[in-house]
Amino acid sequence: MRATVRDVANLAGVSPKTVSNVINGVVPVRPETRARVEAALAELDYVPNMSARGLRNGRSGNIALALPDLSTAYSAELARWFVELAHERGWAIQLEQTGSDPHREVELVSRARTHLIDGLVLNPTQLAMSVVQAASELPPTVVIGEVAPPHGIDQVHVDSVAAARDMTAHLLATGHRRIAVVGGSDARFRAATSVLREQGYRAALDAAGVPVDPSLNVAPHEWSAAAAAEAFGAFLDRIDDLPDAVFCFTDSMAIGVLHELACRGIRAPAQISVVGFDGIAESAYAQPALTTVAFSKRAIADAALTALERRIADPYAPSSDIVIPYELVHRDSVAPRR
Repeated sequence: MRATVRDVANLAGVSPKTVSNVINGVVPVRPETRARVEAALAELDYVPNMSARGLRNGRSGNIALALPDLSTAYSAELARWFVELAHERGWAIQLEQTGSDPHREVELVSRARTHLIDGLVLNPTQLAMSVVQAASELPPTVVIGEVAPPHGIDQVHVDSVAAARDMTAHLLATGHRRIAVVGGSDARFRAATSVLREQGYRAALDAAGVPVDPSLNVAPHEWSAAAAAEAFGAFLDRIDDLPDAVFCFTDSMAIGVLHELACRGIRAPAQISVVGFDGIAESAYAQPALTTVAFSKRAIADAALTALERRIADPYAPSSDIVIPYELVHRDSVAPRR
Protein backbone atom coordinates (compact mmCIF):
# COMPACT_ATOMS: atom_id res chain seq x y z
CA MET A 1 0.00 0.00 0.00
CA ARG A 2 1.29 3.44 -0.95
CA ALA A 3 2.65 5.50 1.98
CA THR A 4 0.93 8.80 2.78
CA VAL A 5 2.15 12.09 4.19
CA ARG A 6 0.59 11.10 7.51
CA ASP A 7 2.56 7.83 7.53
CA VAL A 8 5.78 9.79 7.00
CA ALA A 9 4.80 12.29 9.71
CA ASN A 10 4.12 9.51 12.24
CA LEU A 11 7.44 7.81 11.55
CA ALA A 12 9.42 11.08 11.74
CA GLY A 13 7.53 12.36 14.80
CA VAL A 14 6.41 15.58 13.12
CA SER A 15 3.20 17.04 11.78
CA PRO A 16 1.94 16.36 8.23
CA LYS A 17 2.40 20.06 7.55
CA THR A 18 6.12 19.78 8.34
CA VAL A 19 6.42 16.85 5.93
CA SER A 20 4.74 18.94 3.23
CA ASN A 21 7.15 21.80 3.90
CA VAL A 22 10.12 19.47 3.45
CA ILE A 23 8.70 17.98 0.23
CA ASN A 24 7.74 21.29 -1.34
CA GLY A 25 10.81 23.21 -0.18
CA VAL A 26 8.86 26.45 0.25
CA VAL A 27 8.92 26.95 4.03
CA PRO A 28 12.31 26.62 5.82
CA VAL A 29 12.62 23.59 8.12
CA ARG A 30 15.33 23.08 10.77
CA PRO A 31 18.15 20.84 9.47
CA GLU A 32 17.67 18.16 12.14
CA THR A 33 13.92 18.00 11.47
CA ARG A 34 14.49 17.89 7.71
CA ALA A 35 16.94 15.01 8.20
CA ARG A 36 14.34 12.98 10.16
CA VAL A 37 11.66 13.61 7.55
CA GLU A 38 13.96 12.73 4.64
CA ALA A 39 14.97 9.51 6.41
CA ALA A 40 11.30 8.62 6.87
CA LEU A 41 10.56 9.43 3.21
CA ALA A 42 13.34 7.09 2.13
CA GLU A 43 12.36 4.29 4.54
CA LEU A 44 8.72 4.35 3.41
CA ASP A 45 9.66 4.85 -0.28
CA TYR A 46 7.23 7.76 -0.32
CA VAL A 47 6.10 8.99 -3.76
CA PRO A 48 4.22 12.33 -3.89
CA ASN A 49 0.70 12.16 -5.28
CA MET A 50 1.14 14.65 -8.12
CA SER A 51 -2.46 14.29 -9.28
CA ALA A 52 -3.79 15.31 -5.89
CA ARG A 53 -1.30 18.15 -5.67
CA GLY A 54 -2.38 19.36 -9.11
CA LEU A 55 -6.02 19.39 -8.07
CA ARG A 56 -5.15 21.57 -5.05
CA ASN A 57 -2.96 24.18 -6.76
CA GLY A 58 -3.92 23.81 -10.40
CA ARG A 59 -0.43 22.67 -11.39
CA SER A 60 0.94 19.34 -12.52
CA GLY A 61 4.62 19.82 -11.68
CA ASN A 62 5.45 19.03 -15.31
CA ILE A 63 6.87 21.30 -18.00
CA ALA A 64 7.57 20.55 -21.65
CA LEU A 65 10.82 21.21 -23.51
CA ALA A 66 10.37 21.12 -27.29
CA LEU A 67 13.46 21.06 -29.52
CA PRO A 68 13.51 20.74 -33.31
CA ASP A 69 15.82 17.70 -33.45
CA LEU A 70 16.71 15.60 -30.41
CA SER A 71 19.28 13.57 -32.36
CA THR A 72 21.88 16.36 -32.43
CA ALA A 73 24.68 16.64 -29.89
CA TYR A 74 23.67 20.23 -29.17
CA SER A 75 20.11 19.19 -28.28
CA ALA A 76 21.38 16.36 -26.09
CA GLU A 77 23.66 18.69 -24.10
CA LEU A 78 20.93 21.29 -23.75
CA ALA A 79 18.27 18.77 -22.73
CA ARG A 80 20.59 17.30 -20.10
CA TRP A 81 20.88 20.62 -18.32
CA PHE A 82 17.15 21.29 -18.54
CA VAL A 83 16.40 17.93 -16.92
CA GLU A 84 18.99 18.41 -14.17
CA LEU A 85 18.01 21.99 -13.28
CA ALA A 86 14.29 21.31 -13.53
CA HIS A 87 14.73 18.42 -11.09
CA GLU A 88 16.37 20.81 -8.62
CA ARG A 89 13.25 22.99 -8.87
CA GLY A 90 10.92 20.03 -8.26
CA TRP A 91 9.74 19.86 -11.88
CA ALA A 92 9.56 16.93 -14.25
CA ILE A 93 10.50 17.52 -17.90
CA GLN A 94 8.63 16.14 -20.90
CA LEU A 95 10.96 16.14 -23.90
CA GLU A 96 9.36 16.72 -27.27
CA GLN A 97 10.73 16.84 -30.80
CA THR A 98 8.92 19.29 -33.04
CA GLY A 99 10.86 18.58 -36.23
CA SER A 100 10.17 22.26 -37.03
CA ASP A 101 6.50 21.24 -37.30
CA PRO A 102 4.16 23.91 -35.84
CA HIS A 103 1.40 21.31 -35.43
CA ARG A 104 3.42 19.61 -32.70
CA GLU A 105 3.70 22.93 -30.87
CA VAL A 106 -0.09 23.24 -31.03
CA GLU A 107 -0.41 19.81 -29.39
CA LEU A 108 1.78 20.98 -26.51
CA VAL A 109 -0.36 24.08 -26.02
CA SER A 110 -3.47 21.87 -25.90
CA ARG A 111 -1.90 19.76 -23.17
CA ALA A 112 -1.07 22.85 -21.16
CA ARG A 113 -4.66 24.01 -21.36
CA THR A 114 -5.83 20.72 -19.83
CA HIS A 115 -3.29 21.17 -16.98
CA LEU A 116 -1.11 18.26 -18.07
CA ILE A 117 1.87 20.62 -18.18
CA ASP A 118 2.43 23.93 -16.38
CA GLY A 119 4.58 25.66 -18.97
CA LEU A 120 6.53 25.36 -22.21
CA VAL A 121 10.08 25.94 -23.32
CA LEU A 122 10.06 26.15 -27.11
CA ASN A 123 12.87 26.35 -29.66
CA PRO A 124 11.05 27.32 -32.87
CA THR A 125 13.03 27.78 -36.07
CA GLN A 126 10.69 30.25 -37.77
CA LEU A 127 8.26 32.62 -36.06
CA ALA A 128 5.85 32.75 -39.00
CA MET A 129 5.25 28.99 -38.67
CA SER A 130 5.31 28.83 -34.87
CA VAL A 131 2.50 28.78 -32.34
CA VAL A 132 4.31 31.54 -30.40
CA GLN A 133 2.88 34.15 -32.74
CA ALA A 134 -0.47 33.63 -30.96
CA ALA A 135 0.90 35.04 -27.70
CA SER A 136 -2.46 35.75 -26.10
CA GLU A 137 -3.45 32.08 -26.25
CA LEU A 138 -0.30 30.58 -24.85
CA PRO A 139 0.33 29.10 -21.39
CA PRO A 140 3.48 30.29 -19.58
CA THR A 141 6.11 30.04 -22.32
CA VAL A 142 9.80 30.77 -22.80
CA VAL A 143 11.44 30.79 -26.22
CA ILE A 144 15.07 29.74 -26.55
CA GLY A 145 16.97 30.48 -29.72
CA GLU A 146 17.02 33.25 -32.25
CA VAL A 147 13.34 33.52 -33.20
CA ALA A 148 12.18 36.76 -31.57
CA PRO A 149 8.83 36.11 -29.84
CA PRO A 150 5.92 38.57 -29.55
CA HIS A 151 5.65 40.91 -26.58
CA GLY A 152 4.87 39.12 -23.34
CA ILE A 153 6.96 36.01 -24.00
CA ASP A 154 10.41 35.59 -22.46
CA GLN A 155 13.40 34.79 -24.65
CA VAL A 156 16.84 33.28 -23.94
CA HIS A 157 19.42 33.25 -26.72
CA VAL A 158 22.97 33.88 -27.89
CA ASP A 159 23.69 36.92 -30.04
CA SER A 160 24.20 35.00 -33.27
CA VAL A 161 24.90 38.10 -35.35
CA ALA A 162 27.73 39.26 -33.08
CA ALA A 163 29.15 35.75 -32.63
CA ALA A 164 29.20 35.02 -36.37
CA ARG A 165 30.72 38.43 -37.04
CA ASP A 166 33.48 37.77 -34.49
CA MET A 167 34.26 34.31 -35.88
CA THR A 168 34.40 35.61 -39.45
CA ALA A 169 36.57 38.52 -38.31
CA HIS A 170 38.95 36.01 -36.70
CA LEU A 171 39.28 34.13 -39.98
CA LEU A 172 39.87 37.38 -41.84
CA ALA A 173 42.49 38.47 -39.29
CA THR A 174 44.38 35.20 -39.87
CA GLY A 175 44.60 35.84 -43.59
CA HIS A 176 41.54 34.03 -44.94
CA ARG A 177 39.63 35.82 -47.70
CA ARG A 178 37.52 33.25 -49.54
CA ILE A 179 35.37 32.01 -46.65
CA ALA A 180 32.59 29.55 -47.44
CA VAL A 181 29.61 29.08 -45.13
CA VAL A 182 27.81 25.80 -44.48
CA GLY A 183 24.28 26.25 -43.16
CA GLY A 184 23.34 29.32 -45.14
CA SER A 185 19.83 29.95 -46.40
CA ASP A 186 18.33 29.06 -49.76
CA ALA A 187 14.83 28.48 -51.15
CA ARG A 188 14.53 25.17 -49.25
CA PHE A 189 15.88 26.20 -45.86
CA ARG A 190 15.53 29.63 -44.28
CA ALA A 191 15.61 29.49 -40.49
CA ALA A 192 16.05 32.46 -38.18
CA THR A 193 19.39 31.14 -36.92
CA SER A 194 20.73 30.82 -40.46
CA VAL A 195 19.63 34.33 -41.39
CA LEU A 196 21.21 35.93 -38.32
CA ARG A 197 24.51 34.08 -38.63
CA GLU A 198 24.67 35.05 -42.28
CA GLN A 199 24.16 38.67 -41.24
CA GLY A 200 27.14 38.48 -38.90
CA TYR A 201 29.27 36.78 -41.56
CA ARG A 202 28.39 39.42 -44.16
CA ALA A 203 28.97 42.26 -41.70
CA ALA A 204 32.51 41.08 -41.00
CA LEU A 205 33.28 40.73 -44.71
CA ASP A 206 31.88 44.20 -45.39
CA ALA A 207 33.94 45.74 -42.57
CA ALA A 208 37.09 44.18 -44.08
CA GLY A 209 36.22 45.30 -47.61
CA VAL A 210 35.84 41.70 -48.82
CA PRO A 211 32.95 41.20 -51.26
CA VAL A 212 30.36 38.51 -50.52
CA ASP A 213 30.57 35.64 -52.99
CA PRO A 214 27.18 33.88 -53.27
CA SER A 215 28.86 30.81 -54.77
CA LEU A 216 30.49 30.15 -51.38
CA ASN A 217 27.11 29.58 -49.69
CA VAL A 218 26.45 25.89 -48.97
CA ALA A 219 22.90 25.15 -47.80
CA PRO A 220 22.28 21.56 -46.58
CA HIS A 221 18.66 20.43 -46.50
CA GLU A 222 19.01 19.98 -42.73
CA TRP A 223 21.58 20.92 -40.08
CA SER A 224 23.21 17.55 -39.51
CA ALA A 225 26.68 16.10 -40.02
CA ALA A 226 25.47 13.79 -42.79
CA ALA A 227 23.59 16.49 -44.69
CA ALA A 228 26.52 18.89 -44.37
CA ALA A 229 28.98 16.29 -45.66
CA GLU A 230 26.72 15.57 -48.63
CA ALA A 231 26.14 19.24 -49.48
CA PHE A 232 29.79 20.16 -49.02
CA GLY A 233 30.86 17.25 -51.21
CA ALA A 234 28.58 18.51 -53.99
CA PHE A 235 30.07 21.99 -53.47
CA LEU A 236 33.61 20.65 -53.86
CA ASP A 237 32.61 18.82 -57.05
CA ARG A 238 31.46 22.03 -58.74
CA ILE A 239 34.30 24.42 -57.78
CA ASP A 240 37.76 24.76 -59.27
CA ASP A 241 39.62 26.19 -56.27
CA LEU A 242 39.27 25.43 -52.58
CA PRO A 243 38.10 28.30 -50.37
CA ASP A 244 40.53 29.44 -47.69
CA ALA A 245 38.16 28.51 -44.87
CA VAL A 246 34.73 27.10 -44.09
CA PHE A 247 32.49 28.59 -41.42
CA CYS A 248 29.91 25.97 -40.41
CA PHE A 249 26.88 27.30 -38.55
CA THR A 250 26.90 24.32 -36.15
CA ASP A 251 29.65 22.08 -34.83
CA SER A 252 27.79 19.00 -36.08
CA MET A 253 27.92 20.33 -39.62
CA ALA A 254 31.60 21.17 -39.16
CA ILE A 255 32.29 17.56 -38.15
CA GLY A 256 30.51 16.45 -41.33
CA VAL A 257 32.65 18.82 -43.40
CA LEU A 258 35.87 17.57 -41.76
CA HIS A 259 34.81 14.02 -42.58
CA GLU A 260 34.22 14.89 -46.24
CA LEU A 261 37.58 16.64 -46.49
CA ALA A 262 39.36 13.64 -44.96
CA CYS A 263 37.63 11.26 -47.37
CA ARG A 264 38.97 13.34 -50.29
CA GLY A 265 42.47 13.62 -48.89
CA ILE A 266 42.16 17.37 -48.33
CA ARG A 267 44.12 18.36 -45.21
CA ALA A 268 42.60 20.66 -42.60
CA PRO A 269 43.88 23.15 -41.64
CA ALA A 270 46.92 22.95 -43.97
CA GLN A 271 44.80 23.37 -47.09
CA ILE A 272 41.56 24.73 -45.64
CA SER A 273 40.53 25.98 -42.19
CA VAL A 274 37.24 24.86 -40.66
CA VAL A 275 35.29 26.47 -37.81
CA GLY A 276 31.97 25.73 -36.12
CA PHE A 277 29.37 27.13 -33.77
CA ASP A 278 27.82 25.80 -30.50
CA GLY A 279 30.84 24.51 -28.56
CA ILE A 280 29.55 20.95 -28.21
CA ALA A 281 31.77 18.57 -26.25
CA GLU A 282 32.57 16.52 -29.36
CA SER A 283 34.15 19.54 -31.06
CA ALA A 284 37.25 19.17 -28.88
CA TYR A 285 37.72 15.59 -30.11
CA ALA A 286 37.28 16.22 -33.84
CA GLN A 287 40.31 15.73 -36.10
CA PRO A 288 41.62 18.37 -36.01
CA ALA A 289 40.13 19.79 -32.82
CA LEU A 290 37.53 22.34 -33.87
CA THR A 291 37.68 26.09 -33.41
CA THR A 292 34.15 27.12 -32.42
CA VAL A 293 31.79 29.66 -30.89
CA ALA A 294 31.12 28.28 -27.42
CA PHE A 295 28.56 29.16 -24.76
CA SER A 296 27.12 27.55 -21.67
CA LYS A 297 24.14 25.26 -22.23
CA ARG A 298 23.70 25.22 -18.47
CA ALA A 299 23.32 29.00 -18.49
CA ILE A 300 20.64 28.75 -21.20
CA ALA A 301 18.68 26.14 -19.25
CA ASP A 302 19.00 28.00 -15.95
CA ALA A 303 17.91 31.33 -17.45
CA ALA A 304 14.97 29.74 -19.28
CA LEU A 305 13.71 27.84 -16.23
CA THR A 306 14.10 30.92 -14.03
CA ALA A 307 12.08 32.95 -16.53
CA LEU A 308 9.44 30.23 -16.75
CA GLU A 309 9.22 29.96 -12.97
CA ARG A 310 8.58 33.70 -12.79
CA ARG A 311 6.05 33.56 -15.63
CA ILE A 312 4.09 30.74 -13.96
CA ALA A 313 3.97 32.69 -10.69
CA ASP A 314 3.02 35.96 -12.41
CA PRO A 315 1.59 35.65 -15.94
CA TYR A 316 1.62 39.45 -16.28
CA ALA A 317 5.27 40.02 -15.34
CA PRO A 318 7.27 42.10 -17.85
CA SER A 319 8.86 39.99 -20.56
CA SER A 320 12.61 39.46 -20.49
CA ASP A 321 15.23 39.12 -23.23
CA ILE A 322 18.22 37.26 -21.78
CA VAL A 323 21.40 37.13 -23.86
CA ILE A 324 23.88 34.38 -22.96
CA PRO A 325 27.56 35.32 -23.40
CA TYR A 326 29.75 33.45 -25.86
CA GLU A 327 33.47 33.06 -26.56
CA LEU A 328 35.65 31.97 -29.45
CA VAL A 329 37.49 28.78 -28.55
CA HIS A 330 40.66 28.55 -30.63
CA ARG A 331 41.83 25.05 -31.54
CA ASP A 332 43.78 23.28 -34.27
CA SER A 333 41.32 23.53 -37.17
CA VAL A 334 42.50 27.03 -38.18
CA ALA A 335 45.90 27.83 -39.68
CA PRO A 336 46.98 31.34 -40.76
CA ARG A 337 47.07 32.10 -44.48
CA ARG A 338 49.75 34.27 -46.05
